[in-house]
Amino acid sequence: MSDALQHECAVAAIRLLKPHSYFEEKYGDANWAFRKLFLLMEKQHNRGQDGAGIGCIKLGMPLGEPYMFRHRDATGNALSNIFSTEQRNLRKMQEEGKIASAEDYKTHFNYGGEVLMGHMRYGVGNRFDEGSCHPYTRRTNWVTRSLMLLGNFSMTNAPELAEKLIKRGQHPVFDTDTQTVMEEIGYYLDEAHTDLYRSLRDQHSGQELQQEISNRIDLYDIIGKAAKDWDGGYTMVGAVGNGDFFCLRDPHGIRPCHYVLTDEYLAVASEEVPLMSIMEVEQDQVHELPRANMLVVTHDGTVTLKEYTTPLEPTPCCFEGIYFSRGNDPIIYRQRKALGYKLAPKVVRSLEGDVSNAAISFIPNTAEFAYYGLLEGLRAYRREYVTKTMKEALANGTLNNELIDELILRRWPRAEKVVHKDIKLRTFITPELRRNQLASQVYDLTYDALRPGEVLVAIDDSIVRGTTLKKNLLRLLARSKPRKIVIVSSAPQVRYPDCYGIDMSELGRFIAFHAAIALIRRRGMDKLIDDVYEECKHQLTLPAPVRTNPVKKIYELFTDDEITDEVSSMVTPEDSPCPIEVIYQTMDGLHEAIGGPCGDWYFSGDYPTPGGMTAVNRAFINWYEGNDGGAKALPL
Repeated sequence: MSDALQHECAVAAIRLLKPHSYFEEKYGDANWAFRKLFLLMEKQHNRGQDGAGIGCIKLGMPLGEPYMFRHRDATGNALSNIFSTEQRNLRKMQEEGKIASAEDYKTHFNYGGEVLMGHMRYGVGNRFDEGSCHPYTRRTNWVTRSLMLLGNFSMTNAPELAEKLIKRGQHPVFDTDTQTVMEEIGYYLDEAHTDLYRSLRDQHSGQELQQEISNRIDLYDIIGKAAKDWDGGYTMVGAVGNGDFFCLRDPHGIRPCHYVLTDEYLAVASEEVPLMSIMEVEQDQVHELPRANMLVVTHDGTVTLKEYTTPLEPTPCCFEGIYFSRGNDPIIYRQRKALGYKLAPKVVRSLEGDVSNAAISFIPNTAEFAYYGLLEGLRAYRREYVTKTMKEALANGTLNNELIDELILRRWPRAEKVVHKDIKLRTFITPELRRNQLASQVYDLTYDALRPGEVLVAIDDSIVRGTTLKKNLLRLLARSKPRKIVIVSSAPQVRYPDCYGIDMSELGRFIAFHAAIALIRRRGMDKLIDDVYEECKHQLTLPAPVRTNPVKKIYELFTDDEITDEVSSMVTPEDSPCPIEVIYQTMDGLHEAIGGPCGDWYFSGDYPTPGGMTAVNRAFINWYEGNDGGAKALPL
């Protein structure tokens, strides 16, 4: 994606179902789970590079001994820093003779517990400090009231949830929706704990009372009550201090979550392939956590999976298939290839059928699999054309060696790697003023890759802002001296903001939105913009469940092709030596490529939750009033 997006985040967790001595005997390493946690996180490093954190809970620790541990880091090498530090601590204790057995390992090593969890973070807003990294903890002197929580999520109604806490009379100290969610879970955990304490204190005392409370804590009931007013996309992982572990997914299944369950462990990750690779299991052993479901492993090792709330229409984030998830996932791989394949007819039309005089490439690296699909589609077109032409030639007696040579040997689509992303700089987390300079350093050109008079076709994951295209990539591509440049987006036009965990909240950043606004103004229909603004303000006066998306009216006057043509014009540098054409995926093509439930609100404006409708109305108001950083003026 030439204009890369921030995405939060990745989760990983391991809940051991056997003692450490078992893993020491079978795998030769009591530290087996800790190493696996690191590898699960490393395999998901693509999902979060702003910070990392790990947490551990030890079961059955003696009174007075700590049982809950956390290490967070917000530096550039957070994951490496955390694990190298803890591994050094472990080696030092081993060298000092403190750890000679699996029992010693649990006693002395902070992360020698049965519950291990980790989080990779992309920051949202301006917070990039350690305090904003997961996991979050809530500590008390009751193990059954202590709590640890992390997740890949964004709550659209975090302010309302915070207000709910305040109205109860609480005095929360927080500035993130994670803290808000944890306090809500903590409130119902306290309620359940207090009720159990009062009902059991006359029959039990001391550790016996604590054990009885621990045995009766019902996480499904607690989470079900806490989640009643949640609006957003989320995967959460957490544990109570007594060792009760839980992992849950939102009712629409917006954010991804997968797990492996054996008689030795439960392992959880945001993506499927890291579990397959690191836990060394086959694909059929990795399961997708169903929407509205929660996995619970109690302190005694009992595992259950069931609904904690009512499942709603499945709308998993389609950007997982387009961009975020690792491409070696078999499903993601097929989806991305299909996205490219679906674009072949549009590319053929752009080339006027002359696919032999074009070089096909991709930008950036994550678009590579869609590129393979596009090549397959172009070759399928070429085979069909060759077959038809040869049949006609056979029928009229004009088939000869020259025609055979022309059809079969010379005129096939040619693949070239024209652009290299040769250094790992994340330009989208860089301040805007420095971003363009860094972007020019990220990409480099393969010189003399094109033949004279050829068209350069380059496929991208999606075109969101268009700034990198105009200010850097198109200028770079033009240096290859093509007759024409065609930029192909494997995703449809990004028209609407996201509020479920991807940093796309500002309408003023979307090139498709500005293209529609430019067309409206060119037709002298500025009043429509004012009317949409007033309607958005009115929507926010209505109850959240009945709010709609009036921003759709901005696009309804135009065909997709009209907006695409305007985008082509807007991204073309003023001094471009050749024509520039942009091609977008169609909505039908997206749905056919995904091949199942598809959360497509970025393109359609059809949000699965009331919070989404609230977010799009606020986004338009912010743009209109010049408060979203994208401004009312065109960004290019």
